[in-house]
Amino acid sequence: MTDLTDGTPPYTDAIQAPGTDESVWEAWPGWESLPEFTLPPPGRVVVVAAHPDDEVLGLGGTIARLAAAGHGLTVVSVTDGEGSHPHSRVLHPDDLSRVRAEEIRTALDRLGAHDAEIARLHVPDSGVGRHEEEVRRALVPLCSGAALVAAPWTADVHSDHEAAGRAARAAAAESGVPFVEYPVWLWHWGRPEDPRVPWDRAARLPLSAEVQARKRHAVAAFVSQIRPLGPGPEEAAVLPPEELAHHLRPREVVFL
Repeated sequence: MTDLTDGTPPYTDAIQAPGTDESVWEAWPGWESLPEFTLPPPGRVVVVAAHPDDEVLGLGGTIARLAAAGHGLTVVSVTDGEGSHPHSRVLHPDDLSRVRAEEIRTALDRLGAHDAEIARLHVPDSGVGRHEEEVRRALVPLCSGAALVAAPWTADVHSDHEAAGRAARAAAAESGVPFVEYPVWLWHWGRPEDPRVPWDRAARLPLSAEVQARKRHAVAAFVSQIRPLGPGPEEAAVLPPEELAHHLRPREVVFL
């Protein structure tokens, strides 16, 4: 995840505004009405992320379940996440890129996905929309022959997430592969039964206590995002505890 946007509404307003408290989401009785998503048959699953950590925040428990079931995994980092702290005096963007690459590898190992292939596309952080066709072309061979492709929701109200999702959806369609979208920022700006959310095509993926613990351990690997890089507002954590709470539930959600 990155706190940068392309600087135009609705992205800036929705993401920078105070979010919905996790207690509101947890109290929502609508969870049980969502059908349960069935994992795909044995095969390779491609998980696309706009930034290194989106896939773990949005779908980390499912990645752990897939790895435990013997699925092959290809994790695609569209950007290197180098823009999460644009004014940092502690880490240069090149250094942050290397740190975040190490963090995603550690996180996947903690999920049990030791053999997951990581493909880095090196698209500029906060610039995925300008490179959407390039991303689509890069994803087509990665998606070919997969059992499932998962990517950020195309209405997540973050320009990088939406562009990565559109590119992945097009690549999956070209490859004839089933496709699902996972939300990340939705839990911040949305609310239960929000009419902007396509609940009619939402499905839940329950996570056991063991898988939740794995995901929690994996999320903790993203030190550059969950802890300040140093003193000063420019070094602040991108993912404070109240934001992380949205991603440590006993369930994940995809849109079919």
